[in-house]
Amino acid sequence: MPHYDLPLPELETYAPPRHEPADFAEFWAKTLAGAREHDLDVTGRPAAAYLRTVAVRDVSFAGFGDHRIGAWHLRPREASGDVPTVVQFLGYGDGRGTPVDWLMWPAAGFAVLVVDTRGQGARARRAGLTGDPGGSDNAHVEGFLTKGVLDPDDYYYRRVYTDGVRAVEAARTLPGTDAGHVAVAGTSQGGAIALGVSGLAPELVDAAIVHVPFLCDVRRAVTIADRAPYAELLAFLRTHRGAAEQALRTIDHVDGTTLAAHATAPALFSVALMDQICPPSGVYAAYHHYAGPKSLDVYPYNDHEGGAADADIASVQWLQELWS
Repeated sequence: MPHYDLPLPELETYAPPRHEPADFAEFWAKTLAGAREHDLDVTGRPAAAYLRTVAVRDVSFAGFGDHRIGAWHLRPREASGDVPTVVQFLGYGDGRGTPVDWLMWPAAGFAVLVVDTRGQGARARRAGLTGDPGGSDNAHVEGFLTKGVLDPDDYYYRRVYTDGVRAVEAARTLPGTDAGHVAVAGTSQGGAIALGVSGLAPELVDAAIVHVPFLCDVRRAVTIADRAPYAELLAFLRTHRGAAEQALRTIDHVDGTTLAAHATAPALFSVALMDQICPPSGVYAAYHHYAGPKSLDVYPYNDHEGGAADADIASVQWLQELWS
């Protein structure tokens, strides 16, 4: 796939106007306050005893609407004292899988909380066990991007981003967490959630790792990306012509370009210039609006896989250097 988005010199300065809703601050303040009316109720039990050098717990906590959200908590078994912790969010359709999938962070000396995305984990490589009891039964295109898209209060990603904030709150309560060193991390949808949490609760996030993030500059992305998940939104807009602007106004509440402007933690971004799923212009838009210290790794010849293992290595090294 050749480069199809803006030329690189234009991307390097691309910072489109944000479509920040007038009620953005009030909307999210009320949403998070509502979630915090419920006790976090973090529970856990030992798991994966076969991993002799990694201590694993099967954790759950109360997310949006007091719904239970599942997660794995892994930390180096022989670590003395508190350790830096990464809250790991997942790509579209993925679930937390098994502890074996998440050994990189504890092998590098970090704890990690791997958080299920509600309703997902049934059609990607890893299974999930967390349902989505919330939301209406209004029509939507198969998938998650258009669930409740005509009403910000009903929108699927309102629940997901709230779960993300609660996940960071939960991570901070877990034994062995260094409360001064808590990072959020993710790729694609996971990058969108990490970015969202960084903007919604900057006081909770000490670092952010945001690889090829989804849900950034969505109004442009849906006009140039025809692969899923944006294809879901495009199909909805085609068939709900009179409600198109209403749907886009809902998504404005979760767009990474706006959330980035409210984030303050040091951040590592990455972008792939041949990415047909999350257009490069969206990543650059969020990156340029990001209000905290930041750096960007560019992969000129990659599609949505981005830097793959190289991005993983860069993430570990960046966080080790940041917190050394």
